[in-house]
Amino acid sequence: MKKKDIFSFLNNISISKNDYIIINDASIVCHGLKRDCDIVEINSLVDFSFDGCVIHKVSTLDDADEIGGYFFLKLEKCLENKKKENNTNDKAIIKKLELYLDSLDNYRYERELHSSGYHLIGGVDEVGRGPLVGPVVAACCILPENFQLDGLTDSKKLSEKKREYFFEEIKKQAISYGIGIVSEKRIDEINIYEATKEAMILAIKNCSIKPDYVLTDAMKLDINLPVQPIIKGDLKSITISAASVLAKVTRDHLLYELDKKYPMYDFKNNVGYPTKKHLNAIEKYGVIPEHRRSYGPVKDYIEKNLTKNS
Repeated sequence: MKKKDIFSFLNNISISKNDYIIINDASIVCHGLKRDCDIVEINSLVDFSFDGCVIHKVSTLDDADEIGGYFFLKLEKCLENKKKENNTNDKAIIKKLELYLDSLDNYRYERELHSSGYHLIGGVDEVGRGPLVGPVVAACCILPENFQLDGLTDSKKLSEKKREYFFEEIKKQAISYGIGIVSEKRIDEINIYEATKEAMILAIKNCSIKPDYVLTDAMKLDINLPVQPIIKGDLKSITISAASVLAKVTRDHLLYELDKKYPMYDFKNNVGYPTKKHLNAIEKYGVIPEHRRSYGPVKDYIEKNLTKNS
């Protein structure tokens, strides 16, 4: 049942909008976190039930949000209920709810660390694991405690225009930042996972002021500092989001320069990723020195041509 269907149903039954609260899946649908829920069934004149969702008569609406004239449970409470119910089928929506709620407050990790006595928190992220060409780039960024930049989030969710603007603003406002670049040749030598760690450690070392605590986007680092890897950290932590933008824009600029040298590969648009145009260009023009020889399409092309010429 979709949001409009829920409201249509509610408008056709005799309940006081000011006295009822809708919980569980119906609330999640109306908050936009889930497309639909199960068919509505009426169990009694006091409490109505969706299959898995309940409309309750309540004495207080303090925890509710008003949507379409009706009162729906806040997402925090929905999440709390889902966890208590411990239903295996709810694991996906619980994960989605947690990520969404974390993204609404992407200063939480930093606040907790500040209150624990850490004041130079370095967010670390990388860009460029998937491309067939060019380096992997990481950034470490230390932001002031009063940092504000509306709309800053994971660089992949921002337009190029926004990224370029945030790139300059972050550099202006940051206490310190560092960039780590590991070449395609090094990636071929040690693999992309190890090269990513190397780029991150290099980014931390390149900060003019060193962090006293490091938050990473899900990557464990063996360094002489406390490190907290956060899954989806580029959405959940403002400092990791800032690092994500610094790394992304830095790498994109490198690929724009490479595009001037090799325009036939369309690097200005694909920034090295294996798009159809990029793969067709490899077949037509071959590989260039900046291609990663250990990556499938490049490796296959080289091996195919070695066989052809032997």
